[in-house]
Amino acid sequence: MMDLYPLLRPLLFSLDPETAHALTLNALKLLEKSGLNQQPLRVENKQPIQVMGLTFDNPVGLAAGLDKNGDYIDAIAALGFGFIEIGTATPRPQSGNPKPRLFRLPEHQAIINRMGFNNKGIDHLLQQARQRHYQGVLGINIGKNFDTPIADAANDYLTGLRKAYPVASYITINISSPNTQNLRQLQQGDEIRKLLSALKEEQHKLSLEHNRYVPLAIKIAPDLNDEEIGHIAHLLLELAIDGVIATNTTIARDKVGSHLFAKEAGGLSGAPLKAASTHVVRVLAATLNGQIPIIAAGGILSAADAEEKLAAGASLVQIYSGLIYRGPQLITEILQALPLPNRS
Repeated sequence: MMDLYPLLRPLLFSLDPETAHALTLNALKLLEKSGLNQQPLRVENKQPIQVMGLTFDNPVGLAAGLDKNGDYIDAIAALGFGFIEIGTATPRPQSGNPKPRLFRLPEHQAIINRMGFNNKGIDHLLQQARQRHYQGVLGINIGKNFDTPIADAANDYLTGLRKAYPVASYITINISSPNTQNLRQLQQGDEIRKLLSALKEEQHKLSLEHNRYVPLAIKIAPDLNDEEIGHIAHLLLELAIDGVIATNTTIARDKVGSHLFAKEAGGLSGAPLKAASTHVVRVLAATLNGQIPIIAAGGILSAADAEEKLAAGASLVQIYSGLIYRGPQLITEILQALPLPNRS
C-alpha cells in the first residue's frame, strides 16, 4: 500500500471524498486481515519517546478524525505510526452534518470538512478498541453531542471521560472543532476553566478507582489570538493538564481565497494551516516552558514540516491531511529525517 499510493491517489481523488475515505480504510483492513499489510513497519519505525508519562513507539501519530469509530485500529497501526488517536466520539451516536461535507482542494494540498462529529457513539468505539491487537499508545478523542446545550457540555465530556478511561492511553478533550455550533465557546474565559476543572477532578477520582493514571490533553483551535493562547497556557499549568494538541482545523480562508470551495463552511486543514498552527505551538511553548508537552498537528505534508513543529516546541506530531495527499510514505519520510531520539 505504501509504494502503491502515488499510483492509487488519482483513482481515489476521482471519487467522492467520503467514498474514497471509506474505500481506503476498508482496503487497509482487508490487507491487515489477509496478512498482506506492513507489519514490519512497526519494528522499523521504532524511535521510542517518553511524553505525558507514556512511551510512544515514535513521534509521528495519526490525528483524530480519520478513524472516528475505532473500526480500523489494527489496519492503521500496520502503517507504522507511533501512536493513534481515534474519535471524535460523542456520548450518543449522531449522523453529523448533511452531505456534501468534505471537500478536497488539491491545488492547495488542503481539505475542508464540516463533518459535525458523525460517529456511532462512544460505546461502539470502546467495543472496537477493546478488541484491538495493537498494543501501542491509543488516544481517544471525546466531544459533545450537537444537541447538548453549551451550558450542559461538561456532562457530555464527563460521560466520555468516564467511559474512555479504562481503555485509553490518553484522552483528548475536543473543544475546538468549528463544525459543532458554539463548541469553540468552551475555549473562552470562565467556560474553559469550569470545564477543565471538572475534568481534572474526575480524572483524579478515576485514577484512584482504576489504579492507573490516564493523561488528559486539550485540543485547541488555530484561530485564537496570542492573548487567548496565553490564557489557555497559564490555565493548563494551573490545573496540571497533561498535554495540549495544537491545532484543530481553521475557519480562515485567506490562503485559499480564490478556490471554488473557499466559501464552503467548515474547518480547513492541510498545507494552508501550517503557519498558523506552528505559530500556536510557538506561543504555547513560550509560556509552558517544557512543563506541559505539545502535540503539533496542522499542515504537516513533509519531513521539513514536521521538523518545523518540533523546533517550535512540540514533542510529538500528528498527521491527517498529509496522509491523504502523501500516503503512508510520509510517516517513514519524517522518521528518517529526524535525529535518533532522546527527546523527552
